[in-house]
Amino acid sequence: MRIGIIYDVIRWEEKDLVRAIRGLGHEAVPLQVTKRVFWVDRPRNLNLDVAFQRCVSFYRALASTIVLEGWGVPVINSSEVIYACEDKLLTTARLARSGVPVPETAIAFSREACIEAAEKLGYPIVVKPIYGSWGRMIARALDRESLEEILEFREHMQSPHFKVHYLQRFVNKPGRDIRACYVWGDVPAAIYRVSDRWKTNTALGGRAVKAELSEEQVELVRRAGDIMGGGILGVDLVEEGEKSMVLEVNGIPQYKNVAAVTGLDISRIIVEKTIERLRK
Repeated sequence: MRIGIIYDVIRWEEKDLVRAIRGLGHEAVPLQVTKRVFWVDRPRNLNLDVAFQRCVSFYRALASTIVLEGWGVPVINSSEVIYACEDKLLTTARLARSGVPVPETAIAFSREACIEAAEKLGYPIVVKPIYGSWGRMIARALDRESLEEILEFREHMQSPHFKVHYLQRFVNKPGRDIRACYVWGDVPAAIYRVSDRWKTNTALGGRAVKAELSEEQVELVRRAGDIMGGGILGVDLVEEGEKSMVLEVNGIPQYKNVAAVTGLDISRIIVEKTIERLRK
């Protein structure tokens, strides 16, 4: 097979996917989106059996996937999955509608509505942008005064999506959360992201530790991945007592830390499972 790797910045995952593709006897075709023009009305035959979308930029990922799909190239993940996973509101709404446990969440469009929601959720609350990753621009309001300061800052930002206030109950997690790999319905590996800070993202200094998920947690990851459209996903869980909830689903997941602490060849698993899926 000829398998494309769509990217803007080359990282460990992209290099390792090339290694896995070649190791399985297939041809890897890197496609750097910043080095080419994508003609929407002039389909180009790239002669690709499938392509993995690996752009760091959400907008580059979405746009290039839409064009390649228009050219007839199967892209993993699809533009629909990438878009749905990037939008935290859409993700949470889909999961909640399907009965998947998520933290209590509200959307508000004014300071007055935010304060009303916060009083019902109870402080502290977490205020998130509906688009974003790596824990950036996520803030915790400990009381009404700090919430008003966060809202004032957000409402003076240029991006209109910061005027959509995504408010979530603060979950008193046990110093960690869970990042699980979802690969076409399987859950081959997961890690705890451990930190003394309330944000446990590894991009913000969290430490990766191999996780052993319960059957209930594995099923929760599967359900979340299926609901969001399947493919190759990173599903984030948070624990509160005996209960686990889904925080987010990542449509273009990084998995370097998962591979490092579990010793599993995640890239090979991704390539093998994708080819197996295509041949069904």
